[in-house]
Amino acid sequence: MADDDLNFEDSDSGAASASKGSKGSGLLPTILKWAAIAVGAIILIVTVVVITMSIINSNSPSTTAVPISQEYAPKRDVYEWYQALPDVRAKTIDPLPASVIVNVVLGYKVDDKVASKEITDRKVEIQDYLRKYFSSKKIIELRPQNEDMLKLEIKNDINDILTSSSIRDVRFLKFEVVEQ
Repeated sequence: MADDDLNFEDSDSGAASASKGSKGSGLLPTILKWAAIAVGAIILIVTVVVITMSIINSNSPSTTAVPISQEYAPKRDVYEWYQALPDVRAKTIDPLPASVIVNVVLGYKVDDKVASKEITDRKVEIQDYLRKYFSSKKIIELRPQNEDMLKLEIKNDINDILTSSSIRDVRFLKFEVVEQ
């Protein structure tokens, strides 16, 4: 009898554990179902927003021209130009070198006497720098489409030479590259 009681309890506990397991296993599909519904809703919302925005953007022009009045047009600065530098003559570093003849003028702020004096005082250093600069270039680097980059490099390097002032612009009055 004791054995029957023992078996009876075992069957009850087995049934109880089976019912607990079925409740726990029913929770996972419910969570997955709600997660799938949430992901589906997000995908649907994003799709509707993308389609709506593409329709709205296709009806309006992508850029709007804003008229600029004369009052607000940016003014270009006026510079004084240091033109006393002689022509610089150099040869490129190519296997078949080309001759380079350049006349460089340096722009600085109007009435900036410090810049004018310092450029005059460092004229020899600037000439030497320009000769070395153009001697270190290849023909392909001296093409007309690269002039703005060359001017910027020269401006930055000359400003490194100058100690108490700075130049604002560099222009070429003559820029010849003669291939041999």
